[in-house]
Amino acid sequence: MSLKDFTQLVLPYKNKLYRFALRIVGNGAEAEDVVQEVMIKMWKNREEWNQYQNVEAWCMRLTKNLSIDKLRSKHRRTDHLTEDYGFRAPTASPYRQTELNDTVARVKAMMAQLPEKQRMVMQLRDIDGMTYQEIAEHLSITLDQVKVNLFRARKKIKAQLLNREAYGL
Repeated sequence: MSLKDFTQLVLPYKNKLYRFALRIVGNGAEAEDVVQEVMIKMWKNREEWNQYQNVEAWCMRLTKNLSIDKLRSKHRRTDHLTEDYGFRAPTASPYRQTELNDTVARVKAMMAQLPEKQRMVMQLRDIDGMTYQEIAEHLSITLDQVKVNLFRARKKIKAQLLNREAYGL
């Protein structure tokens, strides 16, 4: 495989891989390191690409595994995220934009408290926009497990948001 093939087949996924790694490791610099390691591994194994049915799925799996390895080696959890993820309303008033920013920050904090599988499934579906089937392939779980984890994650986040609204927090 050539550099051109790498640029066309693998490089377009770098932002998605970064967001996924960031959600797991919780640190921008570490997420960049993970993505860089994924890119290096993909380049070194470029002769084996024809064995992969889905290069994106392989990259996501590598990202997941390397992120979890990095997390385990540091013995830390994902707590603080500083990324925006594009939740901006260009026509919103400053007051409304502040409300949106606060809600996004609350949801991020709530997502960080979810069990790992629920957090990863919710990240892949609701933020990265992947299909259920793609998530199942990336995480090596069944389609039913994807649906159950997503349902539970959304239900928990919704309950916490409604609870905060009920008490005016």
